[in-house]
Amino acid sequence: MSNLRVLDPAFSDPFDSAFRRFFAPMHPDDNQPLRMRIDVNENDQAYQVKADLPGVRKEDIHVRVDGNVVRIDAECKSEKETRGEGDKVLRSERYYGSLSRSFSLANDIDDSKVEAKYADGVLSLQLPKKAPAAARKITVT
Repeated sequence: MSNLRVLDPAFSDPFDSAFRRFFAPMHPDDNQPLRMRIDVNENDQAYQVKADLPGVRKEDIHVRVDGNVVRIDAECKSEKETRGEGDKVLRSERYYGSLSRSFSLANDIDDSKVEAKYADGVLSLQLPKKAPAAARKITVT
């Protein structure tokens, strides 16, 4: 059983979901909406997340942590153009849009110690687990 839960906005509002899919960026090769693919690993101290974000600039990636919920947002912009003689465009493959992925983990994250690195189209997150609060004895008066 996995402790990872994907928060899918498709189940919240059907109109909003249809609207997002209509404007979702398209990959030029297969006309399928771009998806952020992620791997999540866990050890005793932390979670490690790797997210594929090819062609995205580091400045266009935003990561938020709220308790045990992680959200990754990215803006995609890509333009490829092949010109023929006389500046006649023979082929143009462009896509713009945003990618977003949210998921919850079994433990809260210590957001003061989160590390994020981006290289070669892969976002790597180190998400340390928050130490559990010590039980406190309450005196009844």
